[in-house]
Amino acid sequence: MDKIDIFMQLAIIIVVAEVGALLAKMIKVPQVAGQIVAGLLIGPSVLGIVQKNSFLDMMAEIGVVLLMFSAGLETNIQDLKKTGLKSFFIACAGVFVPLLGGLLLNSCLYGFAGIGSEQFIKNLFVGVILTATSVSITVQSLREMGRLQGEVGTTILNAAIIDDVIGIMVLTFVIGMKNPENNILNVALSTAGFFAVAVLGGFVIYRVFKMFDMRYEHHRRIPILGLGLCFAFSFIAEEIFGIADITGAYMAGIILCSLKDADYIARRTDISSYMIFGPVFFSSIGLNTRLDGFGSSLLLFTAGFVAVGLLTKIIGCGLMARLCKFKWNDCLKIGIGMMTRGEVALIVAQKGMNEGILDSRFFAAVIVLIIFSSILTPVLLKILYKGEPEGV
Repeated sequence: MDKIDIFMQLAIIIVVAEVGALLAKMIKVPQVAGQIVAGLLIGPSVLGIVQKNSFLDMMAEIGVVLLMFSAGLETNIQDLKKTGLKSFFIACAGVFVPLLGGLLLNSCLYGFAGIGSEQFIKNLFVGVILTATSVSITVQSLREMGRLQGEVGTTILNAAIIDDVIGIMVLTFVIGMKNPENNILNVALSTAGFFAVAVLGGFVIYRVFKMFDMRYEHHRRIPILGLGLCFAFSFIAEEIFGIADITGAYMAGIILCSLKDADYIARRTDISSYMIFGPVFFSSIGLNTRLDGFGSSLLLFTAGFVAVGLLTKIIGCGLMARLCKFKWNDCLKIGIGMMTRGEVALIVAQKGMNEGILDSRFFAAVIVLIIFSSILTPVLLKILYKGEPEGV
């Protein structure tokens, strides 16, 4: 493929993805879902205008790294501290119960297997996808109803953030299990080693960036250096410790999230992300989604995947909230508020496909879950909050 063909394919992807995002926004569906459907339409499964190739795959990989870097930058460490242990325990339940639910679902449909086997890792990875909670969708739903500042709203927000942190750690661990040379102990040591290096090195890096930030406030060299840190940590995570590159990108964002110019770095990074790399990433999911094998078996999996994805978040987070002394009505709000899925679920699924753990056909199920959860969450929360004063 020559560069002229690549330019044309990029032009088609960017324009069609933007149209898909606008149409999705009009019908109150997450814009990323519109971009994915756009990729599906122009891809090999439908119109065949754009073909999957190594260049687009690399662009998509850069896109997912930038998305996770931005997610880390948007994390508020102080807010996490304020909520205390309640959000942490709710987040843990919001990871463990969906993880177990996804494992059991795939095991029942495609066979139980011994721990460490290839089939077991595939079964477990379905659960890993279900651990993610979409912070952006949850925040937007609560903000529109004026419920973000109350105890329940704050707990949902912070638990969703912690949920994604734990989910990324679980993803790192499961991908490490894929290497036949690794055993569980080696994977655990590699994962712990990376996070130890990230924390210790991150402390020094943060001090250096803070010094630059004070001297060159709102200067473009700060986001440039931040982007360099993002790619460096992505390389270190995958090449040195053998874990997911997106984990490194996320940790780079966490290191810089407390800087005075963290929002400025995020805004500058988002320019590249939303203009080109983001649309290519989300469209590539549609390009890679196969519809030829969408038979009764996959339809059954999709129905089970959506049901398990929604219910396990409500049950896990809701019951843990009850143990944390919340009222039953508030427990249900927290469970429903935590069931939305979005970018992180897609990122996890994409990483699983790249690693050969997840079949591309299963992307359709992830997309359906995102759409269902994104539509149901604000509707159900609005019903539960009906008649209550704002700020509770």
